[in-house]
Amino acid sequence: MRSERSRIATATALTTALLLVMLGIRPVSVEQILVVYVLVLAAIALAALTRIARSASDTPQQSAFETALRVHAVDPMRPPELVRAEREVTLGTSSAGHLHQRLLPLLREAAAARLSAGHNIELDRRPEAARALLGDAAWDLLRPDRPAPDDRNGPGISMRRLRDVVSTLEKL
Repeated sequence: MRSERSRIATATALTTALLLVMLGIRPVSVEQILVVYVLVLAAIALAALTRIARSASDTPQQSAFETALRVHAVDPMRPPELVRAEREVTLGTSSAGHLHQRLLPLLREAAAARLSAGHNIELDRRPEAARALLGDAAWDLLRPDRPAPDDRNGPGISMRRLRDVVSTLEKL
C-alpha cells in the first residue's frame, strides 16, 4: 500500500511539473492545457483505484480462459490389470476351482514368458527343462497337465505357497 501511495504521488508531481512547464511555454491555449491536466489526473486516480480494488479482493480474478488453462489434478487410478490380478489372487486363495480356472493360467503365462525370455525354453514343448528351472514345488502348481481339483469349492492356494512360486518366477 505504501508503494502505491508513492507511485500516485510521483505521477501527480510529474504531471503538475509538466503543467507548469506547459503553462510557461504555452504551445496551446491555457484552457486546453488545463483540460489535458485534469484528464491525466483523472486517469491516474482511475488507475490507482483499479489497483487498490484488485488488491483488496480476497479471491484473484481469473478469466474463463485462465481457468480452462489451469491444470486440474487427476485422481490417482490403479491400473485395471493390477485390480484384476489382485482379485484373481484373492479368489485363488479362497477357492480351488477359481485357482485352477483363473489364477493358474495367469501364473503359467508369467512362467512361460520368463522361461522364454531368460532361457529360451517353452513351457509346453520342453517340460523337463522347465521343471528343472522351476523346481518341483512350482512345477507341481504350474505344469500344463495339472488335473482339475476334485472339490472346486475347497480351499485354494495358501499365500505362503503363492509367494514362493512368484519368488521362483522372479528369479528366472
